[in-house]
Amino acid sequence: MAKHITKPTTIKAAGNKPKIIEEFVGRVNSQTTDTSIARMRSPSGWIEPGQTPEFDEYSIVLRGMLRAETRGQTIDARAGEAILISRGEWVRYSTPGDEGAEYIAICIPAFSPQTVHRDAED
Repeated sequence: MAKHITKPTTIKAAGNKPKIIEEFVGRVNSQTTDTSIARMRSPSGWIEPGQTPEFDEYSIVLRGMLRAETRGQTIDARAGEAILISRGEWVRYSTPGDEGAEYIAICIPAFSPQTVHRDAED
């Protein structure tokens, strides 16, 4: 059955600076558990705690630069590029560039606070 999603729900974000998460598809906005799709807008200097999620996360950068640090590498994705982080892989996201970043995040299965497993904040 088709569903028209007329607006996203704003979700509280983790990290050291305010970040806007607009969930279009997911557990909150569409009661969808198999996939979540959100537009993220984070300011310059934003960084969140590391996490070891139980979902695959695909991030498509629309503007700026998104950094993903894993145990083995650091990926800086710019507009028109994407990052895939597999479930069970530790990652810490940040936007260290001057303009921050705007990006689309797709999580399979859908993001949930119970399955993201964030590191304890100091």
